[in-house]
Amino acid sequence: MKILFALLTTLVLRLCLPFPAYAEVYQWQDSNGNKHFTDRLNPQAKVLDIKPGYGFLRVKTVYDGDTVVLEDGRKIRLLGINTPEVQHRGNTADAGGEEAKNWLTDKLLNNKVRLVIDSEKTDKYGRTLAHLFTEKKEHINLQLVAAGLAEVSIYPPNLLYANELVAAGNKAEKAKLGIWQRPEYALIPVNELTEEGHPGWTRLSGKVIAVRNSKKFVYLEFSSRFEARIERAWLHLFPDINDYLGKTLEVRGWLNKSKGRFSMLIRHPSAIKMLAGASETFYKVF
Repeated sequence: MKILFALLTTLVLRLCLPFPAYAEVYQWQDSNGNKHFTDRLNPQAKVLDIKPGYGFLRVKTVYDGDTVVLEDGRKIRLLGINTPEVQHRGNTADAGGEEAKNWLTDKLLNNKVRLVIDSEKTDKYGRTLAHLFTEKKEHINLQLVAAGLAEVSIYPPNLLYANELVAAGNKAEKAKLGIWQRPEYALIPVNELTEEGHPGWTRLSGKVIAVRNSKKFVYLEFSSRFEARIERAWLHLFPDINDYLGKTLEVRGWLNKSKGRFSMLIRHPSAIKMLAGASETFYKVF
């Protein structure tokens, strides 16, 4: 019985580790009444119903509002959101960056979280991409957005919890929480862009005067100096692009400058809002 108990305990512990998938475990009884456990199918066996548990790891370091390091050494970048930058490498902090970091530090430092991974496991910097949940089942990514400390930043194919994040972001923005009350993140008309552009995450508004195509992108032209571009690979996430023609839109993201022209990469329809006078039509959650 001690051997049987040890085997069963080992199997349960293995299944409780945070593996993304696991093999079925079979249980069968021989002619002498002895129970056996195996991961190989036996004609007399039945599947043992053992639910996988969650693996929780302690947060060792909080880098900024959307990046932490776990006790196992992994650097985690929170998926679906972006918080303002903190001061680093000689660069000054963005407005709201320290507030986001302080909130995350108070919430997570030396506390345990579990990871939920989406389509891409790591980014180009080798950081693990994840949604973080506390032992109290708090969704940290979502809470940052709901508090107005982070803006929604969806990078396909990572679309897990996109609807929940967008809904929380719309609500925080309407309530003018956190960054949404700061003048640094006010909407800028396209025709007011200076030669220097605008640093960091930016919100621009203007009328789409043309739609053009290339092999990789579809471009929404706002002026001779600014255009937004959408990768053709993700067009299926958007409404009919031609419906944007002649409409006044807000686009949000990071500005790039090349040959005197500015552009902005739009990865998800939540980064485009239809404007009608002073009112906004937010991205519809579906």
